[in-house]
Amino acid sequence: MENLIFYKAGIDDIDLLTEVRVEVLRAANNLDENVDMEDVRKASYEYYKNCFEQDTHVAYLVKDNGKIAGSGGISFYQVMPTYHNKTGRKAYVMNMFTAPSYRRKGIAMKVLDLLVQEAHARGIHAVSLEATSMGRPLYIKYGFVQMKDEMELPGEEIRNPQGLR
Repeated sequence: MENLIFYKAGIDDIDLLTEVRVEVLRAANNLDENVDMEDVRKASYEYYKNCFEQDTHVAYLVKDNGKIAGSGGISFYQVMPTYHNKTGRKAYVMNMFTAPSYRRKGIAMKVLDLLVQEAHARGIHAVSLEATSMGRPLYIKYGFVQMKDEMELPGEEIRNPQGLR
C-alpha cells in the first residue's frame, strides 16, 4: 500500500467517479460490457454534480500510479428526528469498490474508515449501508450490525395490495 494515494474526490473528478460507478454496478450485478449503461452513466453524473453543489456526498478514490485501485462514497440525508437520532441526520455508505488485484490489502477498510470519519465530523452517527456477500465480512469487522426492523418495497411499479381503486 506504500504507492497508493487515498484522496477525497472533488468536482474535477466527476467523470472518473461516474466511470467507477458504472464499473461498480457492472460488478455488483454481474453485467458484461455489452449491457448498455448510458442512462445510468448520465444519471450518475448528474447525481455527483448535484451532490458536490449541495455538499451531500463525499467520495474517496484510491490510485496506484494513476490507476484506480479502490473507491467509496457516503451520502448525507435528513429524516425526521427520532428518540435514538435526535437530529434526524443520517449517512449511507455506497459505491465501495476495490479492483480485483488490490483486494485483501486493507484498502476497503481504510476507505470505509475515511467515510465514517466524514460522517462523524458532520455530527452524524447513524451510518448504514447495503452489503454484498463479498463486502459483509469487512463491514462486520468494522462494527456494522445487521438491521432487524427495516423493510423495503421492491420494484418500481405502483402496488395495490388491498385491491383498492
